[in-house]
Amino acid sequence: MAEAAAAKAQTIRYERKREAILDAAARLFNQKGLKGATLSDVAQSVGLITTSVTYYYRRKEDLAAACLLRTLAAIDALVDEAETAGTPEQRLADFLQLYFAMLAEIAEGERAELINFYDVLALTGRHVDSVFDAFNDLFRRFRHLFRAEGDAVFTRTEQNARAHLVFALVTWSRAWVRRYEPDDYPRAARWMTDILIRGIGAPGAQWAPLDLTSGAPAVERPGEAFLRAATELVNEQGYHGASVEKISARLSVTKGSFYHHNETKHDLVADCFERSFDVIRGALRSATATEDVGGWDRITSAAHTLVRHQLSEHGPLLRYTALAAVPETIRPDLFAAMQRLSERFAGLIVDGIADGSIRPIDPMVAAQLINGMINAAAELKRWAPEADEGTASELFARPLFFGLWSRPEQ
Repeated sequence: MAEAAAAKAQTIRYERKREAILDAAARLFNQKGLKGATLSDVAQSVGLITTSVTYYYRRKEDLAAACLLRTLAAIDALVDEAETAGTPEQRLADFLQLYFAMLAEIAEGERAELINFYDVLALTGRHVDSVFDAFNDLFRRFRHLFRAEGDAVFTRTEQNARAHLVFALVTWSRAWVRRYEPDDYPRAARWMTDILIRGIGAPGAQWAPLDLTSGAPAVERPGEAFLRAATELVNEQGYHGASVEKISARLSVTKGSFYHHNETKHDLVADCFERSFDVIRGALRSATATEDVGGWDRITSAAHTLVRHQLSEHGPLLRYTALAAVPETIRPDLFAAMQRLSERFAGLIVDGIADGSIRPIDPMVAAQLINGMINAAAELKRWAPEADEGTASELFARPLFFGLWSRPEQ
């Protein structure tokens, strides 16, 4: 009996320490990216030496995979609860309430932080297949959870685009919900649910967005090739995963050529953000200047133009999620610029509510959803390979503005 009790106590200690390591690792991976955090960082944060951490996880990649699988399992459990509802609308409402309740527990320190999926493609090691299999399984469950019923059945491409939209907006909500008190998280979930189900436009709104770049030549910044290559790599592999070597290799140039055109990688990535911000500013400026239209036409035109840009030869825009791992010296200014752009989207929505072209909704939540949708369009082709510059807006933007289960004729 004594030996059994001792063995049980040892197992409990082992599990507690393992959980503490996973908790610390999730926080550090969220702050520094999968490539930026080290086993030494994790060990220090839990008061261990690195070799003690390797007793639980031999390599950093093993630890990152364990964090990702734990987060996927947590979300999967919420899907289990939500899928018992009878309609896709109710399943969405139930899932978002459960998810935001989990975020509130994390914010109040009652639950461990969960790792983000922002640079999951940077994962390497022997667990890659198991993580990607679990990720794809969760995506399929999302697609089924919100699948339309009856006459509103969509093609597989449309289903995939909508599932990607919901998953991306759910992931993005972790960034913007922090502006609220945890007690208000259930309200934020209801506001988000209302927009995803009913859309943004007032009754009678029509989908006729303007292409605000039509006929205007693209403005090429100095070193455009480096900016585009760096943007693509940061989107794929995170800030730390996009090394100087990889950026140079993508352009088939030497590291010497890289440093001939760029002072440092930090400066290049900061320029990538400015390039993306300039594109967004340009669309918003054009939308605001458009005469004889209301807020609805302005916001849909800006979104339409930016989603098209993501899949055009001039795209993509840099994902906002890269901000989590950029150096502290440049992060505050970039984050402030991103917030200002979100507020400009909110301003167009307020104008639309005032002129009656947009129904009464929470403008800040709507702005964050539009912002998140535009950002996530950079990855649309991964889930909907048939999407292109000409179809992206219809596939990806329109469902947010009219509701996930709206049909084109509606």
